[in-house]
Amino acid sequence: MAGTYPTTPEFQAINLESRHNNVMSETVSGRMQVRTLGGQRWSFTAKYNPMTREEFQPVFAFVMSQQGRFGTFTIVPPVIGDASGDVSGTALVNATTAAGATSVAMDGITGTIKAGDFIKFASHSKVYMVTADRAGAGSVSIEPPLVSGVTDNEAITYDSVPFLMRLANDVQSYNLASNEYYEYELDMIEVL
Repeated sequence: MAGTYPTTPEFQAINLESRHNNVMSETVSGRMQVRTLGGQRWSFTAKYNPMTREEFQPVFAFVMSQQGRFGTFTIVPPVIGDASGDVSGTALVNATTAAGATSVAMDGITGTIKAGDFIKFASHSKVYMVTADRAGAGSVSIEPPLVSGVTDNEAITYDSVPFLMRLANDVQSYNLASNEYYEYELDMIEVL
């Protein structure tokens, strides 16, 4: 069940979605009211290039071991799992920060972490997105707000960010084409 998703072969494409839980009502005159329920999470649709049986079987065997939506696993998505800026060093939280905050003070880095990069705090399974460039130490803006607090000197991962995921549905299928290549894609959703 648990484990790390296979890194080879790499995905041909990833469709990333951010899911927010909001309630909206609209009157006949067009006035809208929107209320957030919180609980943002990431989801992926991952698609592979056609694979040989040798390439495909380990991937599908791992997926089957998850027992549909029952199991959880970690995955570092290619490309987007690493920072796009020139950030380096050991990123650490620079002050205890309470749940609900949308910025966290950090130190221990040089260079720039870019808006759109992902980060993860050592005490969280949740992954956050940086919403504004941050050069060097200082407060980094994130979305969604912290689901729980972070403590001073807690490590922050900005490269090879692991997402804790589960399959998005219980049914998994693949296509075996006439050229004996396997065609496969799967949906996964972040575990909160």
